[in-house]
Amino acid sequence: MNCNHYKNIQCRLCNKSDLISVLRLESTPPANEFISEDQLNINQNKFPLELYFCNNCNHIQLLDVVNPSILFEDYVYVSGTSPVFVNHFREYANNIIQRFNPDKNFLVVDIGSNDGTLLKFFKNNNFQVLGIDPAKNISSNASKNGIETITDFFTSELSKKITKEYKKASIITANNVFAHADNLEDIVLGIKNLLSSEGVFIFEVSYLVDVLEKNLFDTIYHEHLSYHSVEPLKSFFLANGLEMISAERINTHGGSLRGYVQLKNAGRENDGTVEELIKYEKQIGLNEATTFLNFSKNINNLKSQLLNLLQSIKSEGKTIAGFGAPAKATTLMYQFGINKEYIDFIVDDSPLKQGLYSPGLKIPVMSSDAIKLKSPDYLIILAWNFSESIIKKNSDFIKQGGKFIVPLPNLSIIGK
Repeated sequence: MNCNHYKNIQCRLCNKSDLISVLRLESTPPANEFISEDQLNINQNKFPLELYFCNNCNHIQLLDVVNPSILFEDYVYVSGTSPVFVNHFREYANNIIQRFNPDKNFLVVDIGSNDGTLLKFFKNNNFQVLGIDPAKNISSNASKNGIETITDFFTSELSKKITKEYKKASIITANNVFAHADNLEDIVLGIKNLLSSEGVFIFEVSYLVDVLEKNLFDTIYHEHLSYHSVEPLKSFFLANGLEMISAERINTHGGSLRGYVQLKNAGRENDGTVEELIKYEKQIGLNEATTFLNFSKNINNLKSQLLNLLQSIKSEGKTIAGFGAPAKATTLMYQFGINKEYIDFIVDDSPLKQGLYSPGLKIPVMSSDAIKLKSPDYLIILAWNFSESIIKKNSDFIKQGGKFIVPLPNLSIIGK
């Protein structure tokens, strides 16, 4: 094992070694490894992006693990810059408060709390909140902004420290981070330690059903080690003293799963949604390796469609820029071969990314002012899951003759 990367030989959920490779994407640098101008001469390491299927529990996962400190300690994604996500977290907090009426004598803890956007809504409802996040810059800003945040990775050891120094939690959340950790067993042990007897753990992850049905292959990158479905998770929680009592599909990130988990036999009844989703997963073949072998054919079809379009645009002497520099754009651009030959620059609303260059491909990232200044003919929406709000917000671009390209889930052009 080197200090940057190692490879697992066991399933992350059931610890068995009966694993087969079902999808190999282009190797990429870490998806959020943006670089500054003075780093343009450096050669960024690329790591394998290969999905494996567990023949024992049907879990889909990357076995190549990039050192988490490389991925998360200098993080450039913040939830608060996206109005869509701010609204999502507001509704999410309200939903939890109404549904579970959590005890205010306990904490609300968010694992991977980022800039504290979700916790802010709990705090506004007079809950005691605590964030945990390894990104030094983001977590210290969250603390300064009134959301107390521990700068660290969540572990069973840290959970003991929290119960000793603070108290137990009536609500623990983990949003788009439950896919990020290699040692999920230790995290779940920590959740079990920290949860009050009546407490609930709620998580959101990209849902494998949506990845498959909508060809969302670009959600596969090194931060996302696991591609979750309900059946393997249900067994995993039970094996670790917890039970999944409810599950629902939600729209974020192109399609996510929200799961509700309690201590085993804590008293709340299973509402039947877990079994309903497992039934559907089996119907579409999530429990069969061949399903994922066919997935790669769909990706190749999408690639040829998009490249034919971009080549046709460039042959007419037109210019193209990218809109949005999310992590998923790294996978999409590498897999489809979209480089400086096609895209002149990328605009992104996050000040943390502006002035930097995209991972590996080194395309400049600018503020949205660049659209007016440089007047590209086309904008390809790399943050395609926000395409509706991006197009709405930039209606002037269309009025002036510009066109948007939405690459996924289905290739479309939007203009006058």
